[in-house]
Amino acid sequence: MLPKMTSAFELAQNDVKAAHIIDGRIPNVLLLEIFTDEGIGSMILGDAHSQAA
Repeated sequence: MLPKMTSAFELAQNDVKAAHIIDGRIPNVLLLEIFTDEGIGSMILGDAHSQAA
């Protein structure tokens, strides 16, 4: 899990609006993360997201 978190934080610091960390073992996890209000994984918001708001 640490490599995933490290990569997500690096992306968030480099003009990426958001990085999603999801569990690939769950069926339809990508759809659940993107198209539901509560999501199913973790979303890390980057600096670009806060500047756009």
